[in-house]
Amino acid sequence: MLEFALDARRGAFHLEISCRLTAEWTVIFGHSGAGKSTLLRLLAGLDRPDNGRIAFGGTILTDIAARLFMAPGRRGCAFVTQQPALFPHMNVRSNVVYGVRPRNNLREWMGRVDEALALVGASDLHDRYPRDLSGGEAQRVAVARAIAVRPKLLLLDEPFSALDGPAADALLDRLQVWLRNNGVQTVMATHEAADAFALGAEVALLQDGRLAALGPPQEVLAQERERITSRLSNRAVRLK
Repeated sequence: MLEFALDARRGAFHLEISCRLTAEWTVIFGHSGAGKSTLLRLLAGLDRPDNGRIAFGGTILTDIAARLFMAPGRRGCAFVTQQPALFPHMNVRSNVVYGVRPRNNLREWMGRVDEALALVGASDLHDRYPRDLSGGEAQRVAVARAIAVRPKLLLLDEPFSALDGPAADALLDRLQVWLRNNGVQTVMATHEAADAFALGAEVALLQDGRLAALGPPQEVLAQERERITSRLSNRAVRLK
């Protein structure tokens, strides 16, 4: 379970949100500027709130009042941002290996890497360097690097924006099964309502830095679905 109460001002923007997430997969939905990336950075420990608290699985990660702030590397969390942020001087395999510190033998160590690359459909890329990858390939590798460390909490910030619809859906299907089997709680930020419906995930609707609603997509995104349906209908009429 992930729970947080956060207050963070970033210039004119003010994020003020309190929430408890218990689902295995939660979609943070909101349009540009709603505060999705800011929230994920705070949860990952890449940024500090002005005030507030974060706890995951009963462990306090951030508590400003108590002057407690756990470093990102100790949170049992992996974060995939919109930009893959791969190390340019390392090939794909070395990028995925980075951060993996298994207690057992080298065979298991490399097995994790191979499993992660196979899961995201990037097994044939292991010797290539980031400069030789397409945007979609780089995003696949970034996801592989995140899951190879076997996190307890996975944070995804629109990580499949460079993949076309069918490729992104196929990857999400495989990833969802793997994460469920490995007991990983996942929080994914997106502005694509289709992602929430496809995943059957709990949805947290973020508007102007505030939590507007939390629940199943059929309820939380009812207005968004109507808006999309209306837009498609109007476009079909114009094309006739």
